[in-house]
Amino acid sequence: MKRITLLCIGLVLLSAAIHAQSFNARPQGTQKPPLHGKHWMAITGKPLAATAGAMTFQKGGNAIDAACAMLAATCTMWDVLSWGGETQALIYNPKTGKVIAINALGVAPTGATPEFYKGKGMQYPPEFGPLAAVTPGTPGGLCTMLAEYGTMSLKDVLAPAMQMAEGYPIEAQTANSIERNKALIKEWPYSKAVFLPHLGKDREAPVAGEVFKQADLLQTLQKMVDAEQQALKKGKSRKEAIYAAYDRFYKGDIAKEFVRGCKEQGGLITEQDLATWKVKIEEPLSVNYKGIEVYKLQQWTQGPAMLQALNILENFDLKAMGYNSAKYIHTLYQSMNLAFADRDFYYGDPAFTPEEPIKGLLSKEYAKARAKEINWERNNAKAAPGDPYPFEGKVNPFADLMKNWNQASLLHEDNTINEKYLADFKMGTTSVEAADKDGWVVSITPSGGWVPACIAGKTGVGMSQRMQSFVLDAKQNPFNVLEPGKRPRVTLTPGMALKNGKPFLSFAVQGGDSQDQDLLQCFLNVVEFGMTIQEAVEAANIVSYQMRSSFGNHDSKAGSVMLNTQTPNYVMKELRQMGYSIGLDERTAGPINAIYFDWEHGTFWGGSSNHGEDYGIGW
Repeated sequence: MKRITLLCIGLVLLSAAIHAQSFNARPQGTQKPPLHGKHWMAITGKPLAATAGAMTFQKGGNAIDAACAMLAATCTMWDVLSWGGETQALIYNPKTGKVIAINALGVAPTGATPEFYKGKGMQYPPEFGPLAAVTPGTPGGLCTMLAEYGTMSLKDVLAPAMQMAEGYPIEAQTANSIERNKALIKEWPYSKAVFLPHLGKDREAPVAGEVFKQADLLQTLQKMVDAEQQALKKGKSRKEAIYAAYDRFYKGDIAKEFVRGCKEQGGLITEQDLATWKVKIEEPLSVNYKGIEVYKLQQWTQGPAMLQALNILENFDLKAMGYNSAKYIHTLYQSMNLAFADRDFYYGDPAFTPEEPIKGLLSKEYAKARAKEINWERNNAKAAPGDPYPFEGKVNPFADLMKNWNQASLLHEDNTINEKYLADFKMGTTSVEAADKDGWVVSITPSGGWVPACIAGKTGVGMSQRMQSFVLDAKQNPFNVLEPGKRPRVTLTPGMALKNGKPFLSFAVQGGDSQDQDLLQCFLNVVEFGMTIQEAVEAANIVSYQMRSSFGNHDSKAGSVMLNTQTPNYVMKELRQMGYSIGLDERTAGPINAIYFDWEHGTFWGGSSNHGEDYGIGW
């Protein structure tokens, strides 16, 4: 009886402690406590990967070193991505006071044209397999971030990932995903050899806790480290040595085996494709929301859609509406639909023509014009792209395409949110957040090469599936039509915000097309409703399915919205009267990971998602 009493007291105290963290007048209960630290913070999608970040910090690394260690670990653990995927990052450099954007997204290979895929009877590039692959970007992205902004060697940063490749106890989430997808995995010989160690048995995938070994991947990582160490012995600098490892992956024996294995299985990637691909260090895009500078990657991602939505929402008194009231939900939904309709028509790789009207899209005047389009009585099931060109002093060259945009789409009358649609729309990845006492901050949304991945030869590297985010017809989006050498418009979208010139919030989330919906609401939860960062990452969000999915058949479900199961009946009733089709889920916030910067006390607050295995460590 005494033990039970003590346990109950402990639970009450824990609950009180969690609520006591809040500055909000109406605190939100959280399932996880907030993280605190004053030296560093490391948060990502897997406990072992967060530990890799903590180990790197403890060895004296900065936030870039730790973020790269976490990225390497998550790729090795197949945390809904792998080494052949893509890496997108925002980095705050305390030496310059600027936010830097890292574009390590692969490109369409030689021979990848609309005619090629249409000739195979496809409306879009496929979801899986070698023909879904753009060139790998993560190895180059990691090396570039480490070389340019880190302090440690590639050997030290990759050490945790290499130990994992040697063998680590696999967790249930990945093990069960392998088992569910084993029929497809068996189509690719190199994937089958890695993922299915128990062929012929009832369960052919590993079980949770089993030591999962990746000998080919370990050899690939060792080759990169060897290239670095050999360069150092020749007197090269740390930076030059890391780029020697980069070159071995993209131009050396690793590249040759990757291409051989890709082509053997029907893929298109050539050695020239790998050798000519480059990581880009770019200027991010930003808008000011009530004195806070919010940063996103350029329009080759969906990130600017969040910036557009903020511009629209700035015209309304959101706080007065009340958190998740029917009016607030309607305002969010309509604003997001307008911004995402623009995303679906105007976003693409800025390195290719035509030039996207991004200046007009992000102008405050355009946002005011879009805000006036909102119908306050009903959902607009035919929300369409606007015309940002006049806000750049230009005439829209695609006005005719825009007029027929809804008709040219593949909208389905059936608004059923089935398991396949949800899996496509919320296609997972992971997120990496790191910050240190010297002021470096990193926000990464890496992805690609998720299970079921087609592994390229004896490299152990799973190929990306990002090709499916292209369209094959300009009627759907003239800026995102497939072309060799071009980057697809992706959903991957880390976020960062500065206030008074200092880091305010660093945040990212997995979840395909829902990412910027989740991050938008997380930001508003903090800024408008005074939530702590842990409250904000767990709080009930809404998810609109009206924008077009970037995956599979690029479907749209007009008027469909996902609400939290705790949404009051009267709110749902009012939304149904406005034309919404409602689905319910216990957790609707998306697996958000974030860091809030408490400048008053000189500390970090970490928020780690309560969705699955997201985990953070601070000191």
